[in-house]
Amino acid sequence: MKPSLLRAVRELVQYRSLLGVLVARDLKVRYKRSVLGVAWTMLNPLLMMIVFAIVFAHVFRFSIEHFTIYFLSAYILWNFVSQTTSWSTACLIGNASLIRKIYVPKAIFILATVLSGLVNLVVSLIPLAAIMLWVQHPITPAVLFLPVAIVLATAFALGISFLLAPICMEFNDAVQIYAALLMVWMYLTPIIYPIDVVPEQYRWLMYANPLYPIVEIFRRPIFDGALPSIALVARSAAWSFGLLVFGWWVFERRSDRIAYLV
Repeated sequence: MKPSLLRAVRELVQYRSLLGVLVARDLKVRYKRSVLGVAWTMLNPLLMMIVFAIVFAHVFRFSIEHFTIYFLSAYILWNFVSQTTSWSTACLIGNASLIRKIYVPKAIFILATVLSGLVNLVVSLIPLAAIMLWVQHPITPAVLFLPVAIVLATAFALGISFLLAPICMEFNDAVQIYAALLMVWMYLTPIIYPIDVVPEQYRWLMYANPLYPIVEIFRRPIFDGALPSIALVARSAAWSFGLLVFGWWVFERRSDRIAYLV
């Protein structure tokens, strides 16, 4: 009998000590032998920002005041979603020895992968705040909304991860296909450019993009210093929790095969 979502949550709570160990191990392994360690969470976006600032400000000739903040306030969220969902495609294989030996809820490995990415996201907000102070971009009380945006982004990433992990175990090509789709997905999300520069007839592509409202509710408190609209928050919540429930449903239906495939 497949467990209900509520029973699965209760089971994960029972294994919370193991969850903490897995998250700590993921972070430790990721930055092992790295001189700059967790600083890479912000250095990569900064390098990307420099490239995009040159290309979009000088080649395409549109300018945004404080482009650094405009770009980083969306890119670090994109980085969180793209990295955690990519890592999740291999996390079950990476824990194969443990899965074969003892029973643990397999969803815990997906959750640990996303939570370790969440730690990186929260840490990356510190240098972002420092850059905002440096360029004198105002930090308003609207940033208090960020925990809501982060919760919705985490649910969104978790839903995709639950969906991808079992599929990628059965079909290796799915990993490469998803990596290619990520590149397309990033350029279809208004991270580097404002949506106003997109011709009217193509804007439906942006509005149909499930990540668009989540990026916007994260960026607006930081860049605009204002709260996102209720409609935008509602769309974000619908996509995030809808994907979470659907992803978990797919994961549970395939979970029995995981022990045989790892």
